[in-house]
This record gives sequence, C-alpha cells and structure tokens, in this order.
Amino acid sequence: MRNLVLCCLGIFLFGCKSTEPALQEIPQIFTHFEPKYKQQNLISQTTNDSELTISSTPSLAAEKKHLLKTNDLWEHIANNLNFNTHQSRALKKRINWYLKQPNYLRTVSRRAAPYLYHIVKKIEQKQLPMDLVLLPFVESDFRPTIESSQQAVGVWQLVGATAHHFGIKSDKWYDGRQDVLASTDAALDYLSYLHKRFDGNWLHALAAYNSGEGRVKRAIEKNKKRGKSTDFWSLSLPKETADYVPKLLALSYLVKHPQKGIKRPKLAYKPFTTQMNIGQQFDFSVIAKLSGIGSKQLHAINQGYLKNQSSPNGPHTLLLPIGQEALLKSQFFKSNFAGEYIVKQNDTLYSIARRFSMSVKALKQLNNKNSNLIGVGEKLLIGQPKTLPSTLTVDYKISPYLEHQEIAIPTIEIDYEVKSGDSLWSISQLYDVPHSDLAKWNKLSASSILKPGTQLVLFIPQAEKQKAAPTKKDFLLNLQKTLNQPR
Repeated sequence: MRNLVLCCLGIFLFGCKSTEPALQEIPQIFTHFEPKYKQQNLISQTTNDSELTISSTPSLAAEKKHLLKTNDLWEHIANNLNFNTHQSRALKKRINWYLKQPNYLRTVSRRAAPYLYHIVKKIEQKQLPMDLVLLPFVESDFRPTIESSQQAVGVWQLVGATAHHFGIKSDKWYDGRQDVLASTDAALDYLSYLHKRFDGNWLHALAAYNSGEGRVKRAIEKNKKRGKSTDFWSLSLPKETADYVPKLLALSYLVKHPQKGIKRPKLAYKPFTTQMNIGQQFDFSVIAKLSGIGSKQLHAINQGYLKNQSSPNGPHTLLLPIGQEALLKSQFFKSNFAGEYIVKQNDTLYSIARRFSMSVKALKQLNNKNSNLIGVGEKLLIGQPKTLPSTLTVDYKISPYLEHQEIAIPTIEIDYEVKSGDSLWSISQLYDVPHSDLAKWNKLSASSILKPGTQLVLFIPQAEKQKAAPTKKDFLLNLQKTLNQPR
C-alpha cells in the first residue's frame, strides 16, 4: 500500500509540472450552461483486483481537513473524497464500465456546472462525505426533469412521499424535486437520517436510499440470524441496489485517481450562479426583460417552476448568473420587487446602500435595524414588494403539470410520547404530516434520533369527522409501509 501511495504521489507531482488547460469560466452560462472543454484522449484500461475495495468508513487521511489550495472545483472534490478503496469484483466491473465511456464525466459535468459549487458547499456545511456530490451523477446523469418508472423525479431521484416529508413543496406551479438546490437540501437531510439509522454505516445508508430502509434492515437481520457478516457486500439485495452502490464508489475512485484512465474535467472553483429571493410572485418574462437573460434560458436552470409565473404562495427564489447586479440596480426592479442581498466580507451598510441607490436610513428601516452592525452571510432586503402592473403579467404554461387545488384545513394539537423504535420519519408517516414540519414543531433537526419518553407536539389536520386514534395494528401497518418506501 505504501508503494502504491508513493507511486500515486509521484504521478501527481509529475503531472503538476505539465501545462494544464486554463480553467473554464462558462462565459455564456445561460446559453450553453457548460464550459468548453479541451478534447482529452482517454485510454480505457483494466484495473487489478488487488487495488480495489470500498470501506464504509472514511480513510484516516480523509478525517483530517485537506489543506490543499486549488482553483479547480473538480480537484477540490477529488482531494476531499472520503472512502477507502480495496479489492472488490463488483467495483472493478463498474470501473471498467466507466472507462469505456470516456466522455461521460465531461458531458455530465456540463449539465452540473451551474449547481455543482453550491452542492459542494452544502455537503461541507453539513459535514457529510464529499462522495455524495457524485450521487446525482449516478441517480440521473444530472438531469433535473428525468422521471423513473417508480415516479422518482429530479437529479436526486426523490419520490413524492420522501420529498414531501423532507420539506419539498409540490403543486401546479412548482415541483421542488426538479429544483436542483431545493432537492439537494432534502436529499442530504434524508441521507443524514439514514446514516444515523444505520449506525453510521454509509454503504447501508446508500443502499437504503436506493431500495428502501426496510429492505436493507431485513437483509441485515437475515444475515444476523444465519451468523453471516452484515457488511454491504454480504447482504442479499436487489440487483439494482447491488449495482447501484458500486457504481457510485467506482465513479468516486476514478475522480480521485484520474491516472487510471479518465481525466477530470476542468471547472473553476467558484459559483457561476447565485440565488436571489424576488420576495413576491414574479413572472419569468418580466425577469427576463429586466436581466437581459432569455426566458427559456432562465427556465433551463430553474426547472422547479412549472409555469411562467411563480406561485402566489412561493417559493419566489430564482437562480441567476453571478454578476446580475444590473437587475437589482434597475429602477423598475427597485420599484416593484423586494430583492435580497447577502452580506459579503468588507461590506458596510453605507456601501450596500450606495450600491443600490438607497439611503442608510431606508436600508435600516427596511431590515428593522437599530445599529449599523452587519455580519457576513446576513440577508438584507433591498426593496419593498409592490403589486406588479397587470400589463406585465403573462400567464401561460411552460410544461405539463398536475392540477391541484390548495385548501386551508384547520388543525388540532396533540401530544405524543416517543416509544422505543420510534423515529421522526415513522411518527410523521403514522399521523400523515410532513417530516420537516414535525421536526420544526419540536425544534429538532430532520435527522434527530428520538429518546423513548420524549414528548412531541403534532398539529393534525382536522377533517369534518374526527378520526379515531390509531390502534397498535394501524401503527404497525403504517410503519411497515414506511420501511418499504424507497427514496
């Protein structure tokens, strides 16, 4: 192993001396959504079994913070991939499959370019393995609108129930599963929950993400009863899941070791897009005219929106290219929209007010501030919401959507005592409430582990005729459905 490490290090240092193509800036992101890559001659080669295997725990080196500085996002990802590698036939098979698709990573990286930096930062903020950034590549080849035969949608392939319970909104205006950044938050929360549920074993968590928590648990229990190992490679799982986990790990291995045959794409280590909260219902045609971005291009990276308008009830957040300050500065925008600005290093209230042609007093009043103190990352409103002129409203459908009528339903408050084996997920399924709401009501995180005896509060929709309290039989039936529910 020491010789292998020294060999890889030597190859890396030798490669550093060669002249690399410049990092791409994606100059016309709303036209092409991808950098122009230099054509690489990728040589497919087989890999020795003795070199490969994946452990469910990070390597010792990965536990230490990488101090390597780089201006290449893909190099940053590779430097922080966490899983160990050792012998596995399934893994070798998947690696060789990728090596026969020399343009795969290059092609999919183009689709991911507007979002990849943001996903990396979300993973780092949640202190999750960097390997998870590759999951949308495995799940969907990074296609936001793709739908599976099991009705899983989006780059993270979330089914409706899972998306709903982790806070994703879906109605006739908007499907958060197609919103890359919103679905990333839900998917990472779900993966965090599964990681804790499977006692910190990431391979079990990934298998459960693919085939369902209950199926993996039953496979583990079956091996325990027979005195067999319960590691992922020893479990009897559906073929799709048995192939799914090695597919992710093989891609991770090749990104980390490009000398094996796939050269990593070049992508600048910086965001190409930024989220902007419009603050109220907006029309894509109006934003397109204000920003100079084509309406179709605007929709192309905001595919969570199903119509040309956002819903009156939100969300009202758009992904825009970096450098669209002209939109925020326009008098029309300031007169009609409530914009949002995120405070950066060295910003002051005076500099922000001057930038957006406001007085410091008006900026402080708008944000209910009594002092001039602001913090990096703080969100400031920079415009008052007003009603748009009706002549600017264009109401037409961009893509097919399901009709859905939203009805306000009164709720009743109930208390619930946590029992052994309960989780936020199983309780939310039992009472048919969103998992994220249950966590919010009780000031918990989406992946919190519950202690027996803890008192939870729930707000249950009150029907015309109140339902009887669920029986033990009902609970077991609902729990069984939950455990069998795939992502």
